Amino acid sequence: MFSHKLIEKNIGWLIVLTFLVVSVGGLVQIVPLFFQKSTTEPMPGLKPYTALQLTGRDVYIREGCYLCHSQQVRPFRAETERYGHFSVAGEYVYDRPFQWGSKRTGPDLARVGGRYSDNWHYVHLMNPRDVVPESNMPAYPWLANSAADVADIQAKMRTLNVVGHGYTEEEIEAAPAALEGKTELDALIAYLQSLGTTHGPNPEPLKF
Repeated sequence: MFSHKLIEKNIGWLIVLTFLVVSVGGLVQIVPLFFQKSTTEPMPGLKPYTALQLTGRDVYIREGCYLCHSQQVRPFRAETERYGHFSVAGEYVYDRPFQWGSKRTGPDLARVGGRYSDNWHYVHLMNPRDVVPESNMPAYPWLANSAADVADIQAKMRTLNVVGHGYTEEEIEAAPAALEGKTELDALIAYLQSLGTTHGPNPEPLKF
């Protein structure tokens, strides 16, 4: 029987036993989640992103918005009073990859949907300081001149169906038409307006 002191002196055994302990602990915590409906099924009212929203989400990721904005409201009073209802697992069923983030240079966006008009988002993205004078967010005016990507949207939706998004063939066929004449700015605004709305409308503006 190995003593604790002997294990600490033998780096090989220490690595092997540490790996085993972490593996067992991880399995005990993670595996049961795959069998809980609250973590594997979408919450009531949640639907897969539309073609326009899905395109906007890709723009959001490409431009690195997640580096300054998180999308996860923690269950603390200071957070729920500012952002709204705390986040639950069922909200993220159609998020691949999730955009939780870990840094808040800007406010959390998990509940931003419906808090502002499309026009407000347009002005904010073109020049943030026009609506939030103290903002240090960069402007994204080129998005207004970039056409939404039509070429890959159908293949993307079919790929997401493999992991359970459930797009119908009619929705996939109609996707290019939904993006026709839209800019990347339009798509990004559509994505932002969809965030957090399964908990009902979000009428109160966020404090930047």
